Amino acid sequence: MSLIQRAARGAVSGFGGTVALTGLRKALTAAGLVGVTAPEQVVGKLEELGLLDEWSPQARRALTVAAHVCYGVGAGAALGVMRRERGEAGEEAAVGSALGLLVWGANWSGLLPLTGVHQPPWKERTTKVLLPVLDHIVYGAVWGLLYRAVRRKPV
Repeated sequence: MSLIQRAARGAVSGFGGTVALTGLRKALTAAGLVGVTAPEQVVGKLEELGLLDEWSPQARRALTVAAHVCYGVGAGAALGVMRRERGEAGEEAAVGSALGLLVWGANWSGLLPLTGVHQPPWKERTTKVLLPVLDHIVYGAVWGLLYRAVRRKPV
């Protein structure tokens, strides 16, 4: 399978993983465990910088959703490029979970703190810091299972 095929299939799987992560976040939010999500924090940072002054609340919400989906699809494409082997469903869910954790680490420990969106996880003083870890593991597991399903044959 070519690099572009792996990236495209990874992107499709990333969309599915994003849907699963969103569902989990909705449940955690309804339970009062999640306050503001990372995409909401990113848009909040853009508002703070005055970059969205002319935007309506609906446009800001659409930007939040678009940022969330693009992040999940983009991460999925990158994971597709990295994942060259094909295993059984349990293996793919486990490898996907590990890759989802990698995505969390790169972004929550590096990119988001560097851009001033929030502190790195080791500076947080709440158990809620574990929730993004959990939902990225779920994202990765779903990604792995979907990536396996959309690949017709081993790489």
